[in-house]
Amino acid sequence: MPTSISDRLIFILKVRTPAGQRYARLLIDSLRSFGGEMSSCPVWLFAVDPGKAPCDELKAPGVQVIPLELPQSIVDYILGDKVYVCAHAERLAPAGVQSLVWMDLSCLVVQPPRLFDLGEAFDAALRPVHIRNVGLTLAEPLDDFWRTIYQVVGVQDILTAVESFVDDQVLRAYFNTHAFSVNPSRGLLCGWLEYFERLVGDPGFQNGPCQDERHQVFLHQAVLSALLAARLPPERLRILPPTYNYPYNLQGSIPPEKRVSLLNDLTCLTYEDRSIHPDAMTDIQVLEPLRTWLTAFPHP
Repeated sequence: MPTSISDRLIFILKVRTPAGQRYARLLIDSLRSFGGEMSSCPVWLFAVDPGKAPCDELKAPGVQVIPLELPQSIVDYILGDKVYVCAHAERLAPAGVQSLVWMDLSCLVVQPPRLFDLGEAFDAALRPVHIRNVGLTLAEPLDDFWRTIYQVVGVQDILTAVESFVDDQVLRAYFNTHAFSVNPSRGLLCGWLEYFERLVGDPGFQNGPCQDERHQVFLHQAVLSALLAARLPPERLRILPPTYNYPYNLQGSIPPEKRVSLLNDLTCLTYEDRSIHPDAMTDIQVLEPLRTWLTAFPHP
């Protein structure tokens, strides 16, 4: 049995561009600086376009750079590379690893993200989506987009509900994928890729309910949500608290009663296109030691 968290948990990142290398360096350094007992966990960094972004400069103790060639169908589809990388990492995971933690490069670790450590009790840990997007409320009938996804994963409907964080919508299971944790022994990530590829390769689906950019952007998220809700009993799925994947990029839209006023109170956040230099973060307070770290670190 694994004797430490470093033996049972691996962080997964993906880099495709030179700019992505800079974001990856910031994320890795935040994990090493603020991850506590998780700061020594291995990081697998998948270089999916090693010609443009080989990532050799990011090699370090505990950081393994893995070049990975993707099928063209995946390269060409929005966020398909994310699904492929996760499935590949699941295949590579050694026996004894209980948690593969995917993190988008727009994420930052502020405190130890201990709830990503699934242990024996859980098979996945995620947040509900921030906003509804393509989600369906429980009161609505299935549309063709979700009906097709459910058919592919082998269910007629899913009545497990989550509440979107920013716009307070009660939705059929629909999870955020900025950062999440999955037990590789369950084969969930390979299943995600299988169903995703099937739907990407279905002309009727792509030219019909998934023809617009919004549905294509969130297809990967919808497929994973349906798969997890279909395969896992509710007690095996850990719903993370709002301090995980906190959407700082949506700070102005978050209801005041949910809005965090101190960055240091978070566990991890996503910032996307927002600056995280303390001087630019006028809508949230940043205290030491995080303030000095953010000021000193070269920003992407």
